[in-house]
Amino acid sequence: MSTKTQEPKIRRISPLSEDEAKWTTLQKIEWTDQTGRDRVWEAAARKTRKESGVDAVAIGPIIRHPNRPVSTMVILQYRPPVDAICVEFPAGLIDEGETPEQAAIRELKEETGYEGKVLDCSPTIVADPGLTNANMQMVTIEVNLKEGDEEPEQHLDEGEHIERVVVPLDQLYEKLQAFSKEEGKIVDARLFHWAMGLHWSQRLGLKQA
Repeated sequence: MSTKTQEPKIRRISPLSEDEAKWTTLQKIEWTDQTGRDRVWEAAARKTRKESGVDAVAIGPIIRHPNRPVSTMVILQYRPPVDAICVEFPAGLIDEGETPEQAAIRELKEETGYEGKVLDCSPTIVADPGLTNANMQMVTIEVNLKEGDEEPEQHLDEGEHIERVVVPLDQLYEKLQAFSKEEGKIVDARLFHWAMGLHWSQRLGLKQA
């Protein structure tokens, strides 16, 4: 793992030829709509999809500690397509022969150092179906800590620079707002939707009480 010595920056943006593209390809989709009219759609598609048909996993960690509030963990990393530090759940591609649950356990340990047990795995979901066929499953993993446990070591690949942030669940929505409005970071939609659902379920519950 290389040591961070400077802030990332975009040097140049140029067209990418098909033979250079390692991860994605552009597709021309010719289809017929509900009225019988022929149409054309442009889309980006992953080249890395395995036999399972699922590209990736995102992990929602639930962190339990005997003397701290129930929390989750988000990660911060620079994303060149948006030229910004993004706030995300830990996530990664599924390897050949892996189940989403196995991939989630592996990716959580690699990106954060933490290990836990799977509580839930979502159906296959998509984030931007008007642009890409990329899909994933969201896996909830419970991490149980003991008093005195130290923060574990990450196991990052070369070129990965990931910062971990533990956030109490009841503060997550406000923390993501602060990341965006005060720090200029971009929050991943899946994480924000998750936090917004939690936030509004709590508020509506309080109103009903």
